[in-house]
Amino acid sequence: MLEQITQIAREAGALLREGFGRQQTINKTESHDIKLQMDVDCQRLIENRLLKLFPDHSIVGEENSQGDPRAEHRWIIDPLDGTVNYTYGLPHFCVSIALQRRQAKTSLSAPCGGYESVLGVIYDPMRDEIFTAGEGKGARLNGRPLRVSDRTTLGDAIISVGFAKSAESIENGLRNYQTLVRRVRKVRTWGSAALDLAYIAAGRMEAYYETQIQIWDIAAGILMVQEAGGTVKLDPLSSDGRIFSALVSNGKVDILGALRST
Repeated sequence: MLEQITQIAREAGALLREGFGRQQTINKTESHDIKLQMDVDCQRLIENRLLKLFPDHSIVGEENSQGDPRAEHRWIIDPLDGTVNYTYGLPHFCVSIALQRRQAKTSLSAPCGGYESVLGVIYDPMRDEIFTAGEGKGARLNGRPLRVSDRTTLGDAIISVGFAKSAESIENGLRNYQTLVRRVRKVRTWGSAALDLAYIAAGRMEAYYETQIQIWDIAAGILMVQEAGGTVKLDPLSSDGRIFSALVSNGKVDILGALRST
């Protein structure tokens, strides 16, 4: 199955790469976000491939959701994570696809709506880097096993702080940024949560913190980090299990301690 999903991610990534740097059709603009027709086109491509292979599965995507919400398995899709980067010609974006399985004896109000990620693929088409993870099978980058970094000291760590669209999230992000920038080596805001998590799994950075993040941004990445030896803390912010406060790290740097010390 992983090989099939990898191929789907590569196909969607090829579409993104072909359109990169060209005039984009903008469907909607918001204060801190942009919706492209390219997002829709990539999601349709992925949906068509998945439903042909797995007609009994449901799909939850940033652009659309379909199928039985009570299905035992569901696919979580972000066809273009990093849309603003893509629109402005910044080559930092990706395709994210995750398979989740319903947990036994768990209510829909539980983290991830009672589901857990069992397979994840994140593809960066500009660097041709494909990050993969399978439950109990580890995480890999272009076939090479991944492990989170061994850094334990905040002063040595690179941390990503996410900013969502709401005023509350922006204020929280600014407070967290001001706290952490004084304690860590560097704070980054890359504009693609999925790649942030993939980079943690690859040992390129130590942690990611966001007080309001959507499930499709992190479903593949949280499994990747866990399989690479890191830790994930999700606090649901919506009854449908689609919005979270997320702290993802190598499990060795004390991000919460730094945030609580202020």
